[in-house]
Amino acid sequence: MAVQISPSILSADFARLADEADAVAGVADWLHVDVMDNHFVPNLTIGLPVVESLLKHISLPVDCHLMIEDPDRWAPPYAEAGARNVTIHAEAARAPVRTLRAIRAAGARAGLAVNPGTAIEPYAGLLPEVDMLLLMTVEPGFGGQGFLDMVLPKVRRTRELIAGLGGAVWLQVDGGVSEKTIERCAEAGADVFVAGSAVYGADDPAEVVQALRRQAERASADAPWTS
Repeated sequence: MAVQISPSILSADFARLADEADAVAGVADWLHVDVMDNHFVPNLTIGLPVVESLLKHISLPVDCHLMIEDPDRWAPPYAEAGARNVTIHAEAARAPVRTLRAIRAAGARAGLAVNPGTAIEPYAGLLPEVDMLLLMTVEPGFGGQGFLDMVLPKVRRTRELIAGLGGAVWLQVDGGVSEKTIERCAEAGADVFVAGSAVYGADDPAEVVQALRRQAERASADAPWTS
């Protein structure tokens, strides 16, 4: 599975979002957009109107991560607006199968996220309904947090679950991903990497994206799950 890098605009300049997206457009695979509602997580960021506007001015496909209550209601409109991937949280969804199918029906990839303290095994039955699993490697809600190594064993277990289905599901990690942690994530089984502060806190975001990709590719090439 090819390594994919998804810079998170949570750490970008919100007054210059289109410019910040352009800064990584030539080297990143996705633009990760964190939607937070100050209910499911203790932070408030942006919502559907901003995503709709952003989509008109950027070239990167948008990877929407909905950290919100009632994703069953709100997720399909993000896909309908043009987001290419829409991820909902297992902890918030009341009708996950219906919602994941609605996301796909609207033309987007469907993602399912779990928090650091949430086991992945109870959701193994949902794997045929998802295109990507997102394992949070920090507690969701704020950028700039330290990476939680306790999640790495869950990354390995999740990779094993995915392998049992033929390996078609992407495995994304989000939170504290940097040059110091990305190799451990790749070795454990992740193939899609969200990086916020590491990218947008740098003088040259594009250079950081390229460096992170090289690190992840090296680690993936030597990882047991790729053999």
